[in-house]
Amino acid sequence: MPANSRPDDHIIVLFGATGDLARRKLLPGLFHLAKSGLLPDGYRVIGTAPARFAMSEDQFRAHARSSVAQFGLASPTGAAWQAFESRLSFGSADPDDPKPLAEAIAVASEAIGGNPRRLFHLAVPPSAFAPVVAMLGQTGLAENARVIIERPFGTDLRSCQELTAAVHAVFAEEQVFRIDHFLGKESVDNILALRFANGLFEPIWNRDHISHVQIDVPETIGIEGRAGFFEGTGTFRDMIITHLFQVLGFVAMEPPTSLSAKCLRDEKSKVFQALRPLDPARVVRGQYIGYRSEPGVAPGSQTETFTALKVEIDNWRWAGVPFYLRSGKSMAQRRQVIVLGLKEPVLRMFPVSAKTRESQRANEIVIDFDDPGWIAVRFLTKEPGPHMRLREVEMTFRYADSFHKMHGLEGYERLILEAMLGDQSLFTRSDEIERLWEVATALLESPPPAEPYEPGGWGPASARQLIAPHRWYLPDGKG
Repeated sequence: MPANSRPDDHIIVLFGATGDLARRKLLPGLFHLAKSGLLPDGYRVIGTAPARFAMSEDQFRAHARSSVAQFGLASPTGAAWQAFESRLSFGSADPDDPKPLAEAIAVASEAIGGNPRRLFHLAVPPSAFAPVVAMLGQTGLAENARVIIERPFGTDLRSCQELTAAVHAVFAEEQVFRIDHFLGKESVDNILALRFANGLFEPIWNRDHISHVQIDVPETIGIEGRAGFFEGTGTFRDMIITHLFQVLGFVAMEPPTSLSAKCLRDEKSKVFQALRPLDPARVVRGQYIGYRSEPGVAPGSQTETFTALKVEIDNWRWAGVPFYLRSGKSMAQRRQVIVLGLKEPVLRMFPVSAKTRESQRANEIVIDFDDPGWIAVRFLTKEPGPHMRLREVEMTFRYADSFHKMHGLEGYERLILEAMLGDQSLFTRSDEIERLWEVATALLESPPPAEPYEPGGWGPASARQLIAPHRWYLPDGKG
């Protein structure tokens, strides 16, 4: 991960520039990078979309201003905004008519001078990935370029392999940046620092000391009118196979020899190679009551809005340690939590009743990775007084108490910057993605039925049975 470096001159092309992702994340993020002095001296941002959604230059600049005003950290005012706005343009592109985009890129290249690198961000539906990449290859726009591809990368092993082949026909692997904004979180990346920079934790980060691991990402929102996307995707493809498995890779990886992209991704890939195929009998799929009434949802839909599953890693560090992953829509809380349950001491010399032991949540390491996030260690200590009575206590480090938010970058901002620098450390590699689809094949072919659950709850009751004899940190955990 390069430090204190700025990218070379760039033309940044946003496919899907009129869409929701560009409005909420990409345009505000690019302005924040520009205002922070992290973009190169020579850069241009070109929005593009199919001709039916085409905008004039003034319309696109107004669209960008509105996006930044509504969703950005920095207000679109003053000299910083004027400088950014002056570098925005628009060029429509259809697979059979890319001429307006090609002309906009030519104008931007002439304005910058030299030979600026191109960065294409494909914020488009997955069905458009291959046609857009093919168009970039046919027009020669892929020369001296990198491409950011959004998730999901395929819907199963076969579609993933087909998409990989289509992308590799135009771009080499080192030019491809498969983005997962979870990996751009400071709190996720800090898992590496917590583990490998502290002698307190790494010696116990294994099957000898850890009883189980939870990665839990409940969401309070429903599908928010995205039935067209969600009906063909579901929570497993939308959240588990992408976000949660990537976080698992960081939690479970062996120490890399360096923080270079190759070393980090090699170790993460080894974790995925050691994954046992998912057992459908160890998966709970749920659907919140009322989902089938959402506009665009089929009356008898079996699409899951909740998934909880048990994952096993067959290697020396983790053999016998279950990993429990859970995510769902319309749940009671919005949280992003990793819990490492520590094994109880063998010698129980302290008088702890069965009831007290059942209620205790001690001997846990808890990582809240919802930026800014926090890290807590929960343990037992003696209560003051003449008797040996134990009380559960917690030591917590909160990022917001120690670091100012202005010094951080939002996930997309950081990842776009890393892509411009050519650093693939926080992006997923083709072999990683293909292996994850491979271990998911049995589940995708024979999924258990989706069990109904009440909105605003914690999913089907069978999810609690799945994790027994352990229990979910949420909803009873603090924080």
